[in-house]
Amino acid sequence: MSVRHALLALLSEGPKYGLQLREEFEARTGEVWPLNVGQVYTTLQRLERDGLVESDDAAQDGPQKRFRITAEGGRELAGWLRTPPDLSAPPRDELVIKILVAMRVPGTDVHEVIQVHRRYLVELMQQWTRVKEAEAESDLSLALVVDAELFRLDAVVRWLDAADGRLKRAAASPATGPAAAAAASPATTNKQPKQNKETGVSR
Repeated sequence: MSVRHALLALLSEGPKYGLQLREEFEARTGEVWPLNVGQVYTTLQRLERDGLVESDDAAQDGPQKRFRITAEGGRELAGWLRTPPDLSAPPRDELVIKILVAMRVPGTDVHEVIQVHRRYLVELMQQWTRVKEAEAESDLSLALVVDAELFRLDAVVRWLDAADGRLKRAAASPATGPAAAAAASPATTNKQPKQNKETGVSR
């Protein structure tokens, strides 16, 4: 999240004070991401240093200091709004890493690990759905944030389901590789071969 550009967007509406910017930032984002007032002033100082905003009195700091966006700040904001974020490389997702690691940890049932996280994500989706039903319909900003979060969580749940299915197919494949073997549950891998009662040959 770019607090820097969010403040520029708020200032594009007209001059504002630091405390006012914090309050409006939280209101515009559905109050989902609290913003520390110290971060607001630190960001404003950097924006002023870079010539993207200017203040009433550069020599006076404090809550009465009002800021306005400059022409250069307006160009910076316009460029940011129209520049897609860099999604060329997958993010370092903790959950993805956790599943990959669980495949290699001896005695770990990776399928059980997947289900633990899946249940947690479903509970989160239910919580966000309740927020949407109770508050989001009367708050457009909150509704958009909740929709985004529900779509994101749904995608993660679907990935977990796909990963679980892929690991099970890999474990059942005749050409079982190291990863597939590690993914097999301990209950499966620790079974002793059964003996044919008639031939005495293990199978």
